[in-house]
Amino acid sequence: MTFKELNVIEPILKALQEKSYIKPTAIQEKAIPVILAGKDLLGCAQTGTGKTAAFSIPIIQHLHQSNKNIKGIKALVLTPTRELALQIDESFADYGKYTSLRHTVVYGGVSQKAQTDALKRGINVLVATPGRLLDLIGQGYIKLDQLDYFVLDEADRMLDMGFIHDIKRILPLLPKKRQTLFFSATMPAQIAQLAASILYKPEKVAITPPSTTVEMIKQSLYRVEKADKKDLLINLLNGPEISSALIFSRTKHGANKIARYLSKAGISADAIHGEKSQNARQLALSKFKEHKIKALVATDIAARGIDVVELSHVINHDLPEVPETYVHRIGRTGRAGKGGVAISFCSSDELTRLRDIQKLIGVGIPLA
Repeated sequence: MTFKELNVIEPILKALQEKSYIKPTAIQEKAIPVILAGKDLLGCAQTGTGKTAAFSIPIIQHLHQSNKNIKGIKALVLTPTRELALQIDESFADYGKYTSLRHTVVYGGVSQKAQTDALKRGINVLVATPGRLLDLIGQGYIKLDQLDYFVLDEADRMLDMGFIHDIKRILPLLPKKRQTLFFSATMPAQIAQLAASILYKPEKVAITPPSTTVEMIKQSLYRVEKADKKDLLINLLNGPEISSALIFSRTKHGANKIARYLSKAGISADAIHGEKSQNARQLALSKFKEHKIKALVATDIAARGIDVVELSHVINHDLPEVPETYVHRIGRTGRAGKGGVAISFCSSDELTRLRDIQKLIGVGIPLA
């Protein structure tokens, strides 16, 4: 199956070819025809399966074909974090490169002037986080009455981060006649209820259960006490096998501490977490993507939406408290069907977490 066989139009095909995206992933293969047919979609898919392209490509195609002089916001993509919002906006830029569509992204934590200037110039596609979207609607900068497409991405993470109330405030502001695309990695009761309330006769597409993501990634485990994690991490990063590593810390303080001692050991590193400014986080992420630093240390929420080409390793310096988070973490290195390597450290006080993770993924993580 190719993108051409999915009836993707020439301007988008050209942009995809420039990015070397020749074959669609499973979620794209299943979702793109459904969306092109104008149906609502309920998509169950992990981050890293290619779902951003699955919804952005058909939206770009519909808007490009409908009218080259369209005015107003026709598509809204709502997402939980700034990082993911920026990634999605980049995707619309990449896939819509040879169309006349205008897009922008709005999120909190930075001055709104650049965002409101873009809105005043006129856009067709808006990517937003809930808080800043509501702020700008309240100030009169955004009107959603002309909307044709509404995408709710990472709905379960919206729930985790306390955004469900904001979503319920946004929904009445949308036209009743619209195409809605709803994506969530998991489907807890509250999310299932939300989906049922906003979707009309949706097609369901389910891709990549945790075990499938896990099977694609080479995993290994080091049993190491807390005091020895520092030396082990430095030793691993000094080895020739690791070209870039996303390192997970359970806390913001821990992330800063790890980045500091790696830098002192001569390993280029930076940290991202919620207490850093948006500009600092974006600068660190850009340096990591461009391979100007070898290691990026992140907390789970800050890492959401990170998509780095050719990320060789994920290292769990601390095991997560929630087993599903382990799957999200290691999936950073197995992007869009590609394999990767995940290394985990486990101290004696983390054995319960390790057991819970291995129970979820259905396999034991082999000792390194």
